[in-house]
Amino acid sequence: MPTTNTRHNSGHHEDAGHQDADGKPTQGADRKPAPKPARGRGKDAAPPGGAGGPVQGAAHQPMQRHDHGPTPGPAAKGHSQAHSGENYGLGDSPYPPISDYALIGDCHSAALVSRSGSIDWCCIPRFDSGSCFGRLLDWEHGGHFIIQPAEGEYDVFRHYQDHTLVLITTFRTESGEARLYDCFAMHSGGKTAPRREMLRIVEGVRGSVQFSMQLAPRFDYGLTLPWLRREQDYRLYSAIGGENALVIYSDVDLTRSSGGHTLNADFTVRAGERVRTSLTYTTAETWDRVELEMPMAADLDTHLGETLAWWHEWADHTHRQHGPDGPGILRSAIILKALTNAATGAIVAAATTSLPELIGGARNFDYRYSWVRDSVFSARALSDVGCRIEADSFQRFIIRSAAGSAANLQIMYGVGGERQLPEITLDTLDGYQGSRPVRFGNAAASQLQLDAYGELLDLAWRWHRRGNSPDDDTWRFLTELVETAATRWMEPDSGFWEMRGATLHFVFSKVCCWMALDRGIRLAEECMRQAPVRRWRQVRDDIRHAIETEGYDEKRGIFTQAFGEDALDATALLIPATGFLPYTDPRMERTVEAIRTDLTRDGMVLRYLNAEAPDGFEGQEGAFIACTFWLAECLAHQGRLDEAREAFDRAFATDNDLGLFAEEYDPKAHAMLGNFPQALTHLSHIVAAIALMQHSAAVSSLTDAPSDPQDLDE
Repeated sequence: MPTTNTRHNSGHHEDAGHQDADGKPTQGADRKPAPKPARGRGKDAAPPGGAGGPVQGAAHQPMQRHDHGPTPGPAAKGHSQAHSGENYGLGDSPYPPISDYALIGDCHSAALVSRSGSIDWCCIPRFDSGSCFGRLLDWEHGGHFIIQPAEGEYDVFRHYQDHTLVLITTFRTESGEARLYDCFAMHSGGKTAPRREMLRIVEGVRGSVQFSMQLAPRFDYGLTLPWLRREQDYRLYSAIGGENALVIYSDVDLTRSSGGHTLNADFTVRAGERVRTSLTYTTAETWDRVELEMPMAADLDTHLGETLAWWHEWADHTHRQHGPDGPGILRSAIILKALTNAATGAIVAAATTSLPELIGGARNFDYRYSWVRDSVFSARALSDVGCRIEADSFQRFIIRSAAGSAANLQIMYGVGGERQLPEITLDTLDGYQGSRPVRFGNAAASQLQLDAYGELLDLAWRWHRRGNSPDDDTWRFLTELVETAATRWMEPDSGFWEMRGATLHFVFSKVCCWMALDRGIRLAEECMRQAPVRRWRQVRDDIRHAIETEGYDEKRGIFTQAFGEDALDATALLIPATGFLPYTDPRMERTVEAIRTDLTRDGMVLRYLNAEAPDGFEGQEGAFIACTFWLAECLAHQGRLDEAREAFDRAFATDNDLGLFAEEYDPKAHAMLGNFPQALTHLSHIVAAIALMQHSAAVSSLTDAPSDPQDLDE
């Protein structure tokens, strides 16, 4: 997708024109290029190729749409200390659009990098840790780490190195061209012993480019100013705040601002040269007892090469999909992998907290936790593209976190299996474009959401169908889940959308309880396990009868959001995926049409209408992108391929130039909304794309999607 054409003009950083604590002038006082360092460290010549070497041709060939490989798209134009694209919401807001951001991560931590080369969000050592760079939620006080051309106007190109999460941003100025590599270092063994190292490497391509760098860590969401200590000469510093510490190295000299809490540098790169900067996380107590060593430039180049190799190896183990949708499927799979905690198997819903679903509104929630539902969907999507280790790891994570007991099951957990996720608000933070409150933790953790039982039983069923039958201990856990669903299905709950108002008898929750009984029966029969199958069948039939009478509007011939309610809900699009009904059942066909008529705005599907289904918050949110992918999937399974492709393309067009999706989208403002990048959107993209590809390939022999769930994963 073409990037936005907006001009970048160079400006000065904050704290300019002062001296640091050691009496050295800061970057604002003297803009002369840094002296060439001694051989063996610092700004030496880049390797000619291979591991860590330059990406040949990366800046000169036009990029095909969504082939997010080694060639960039059209340039965005702009200036330092500003953002590309148009503001969305507040007229003079300094906040970039959400679409300006790229994700980097190491399957433990995550960061967002803006188009202008600024890391405005970073949580380390875990996805749900307090941020060390957080101006995404408070522009003045949250902290950032920016590397960008120092003067004049420049063009910006960016892309992910093919099949990796290594971001390459190319800056083109009047005097030359350089590229910036951004990544978290990956290596074999990183599951249990991650490097916890962020790499930022500037590489000259042609001519010379002068850069400014400003590193302003602010721990604990900007509440803690760092204690910056110079460890060795002017290239190795540490930043300490509470229990956290960052070890900061750069090939060029760094100077502290007059306040002592920010590091600055000016430097110039020429063709073939590199300037490397690394940030490594450690705990404050470890920092206190370990003597820090200056990294070697060659080691950092090796770390970049190892990271590229790690991602390539992972991508090579996926089932590559051919055709125009193949590259997008792989990119979504890489994002889901990046949102997976390698050590525990937990899959977080998004990398951020409190990005608003309505600018200036209060629908701002923390998604940096592992939801049972979203994670089951993610594991299923990853399994569909050949990543079955992730599916198995998540199943083990849930059983551990629930302590093997259905009674202890929550609808979400911390990435380490934590159960207590108290929701707090920080009124001191500005919020993205002034959207408050800013929340950390999530009160929905204590909600009853009945769909979780069915989702877990379905995951176990699919896993069994792939040759992984449950052992004795797992079967006991699964039996408890079935019994809990059989006992509690008549209770109201908070539903798929985690309504914070009154609980209701949500139709999709009941369908998932039906699925829990159905999968339990099938597992018991196929695995020859003892279970009260006769009673389970009766309960399953009772649930079906209740859904088809109380959750169905006879007059309109459609399924509703909740028993006794008239409102529509996009979760009805998921009913056939449970096996409750075929996609081509007339009731489903009418429900799909009603959703297309009543819940669709500018081609995008809303979750529900607030006026008909109040959720406790004012204002109508944006369109939930995953819902439009669900619509495309339904239409594909109904054999309506042209309409399915139209819906799919509409949802697909909401991604940014790197192939990343947010939670929601405002079709009128053409702007992303909600937390980013969103796992549910990416997994829904994968499932819809595969459905389209399968039915397009078999268009001459289309049949109804099977109602027998044993075939749902084939």
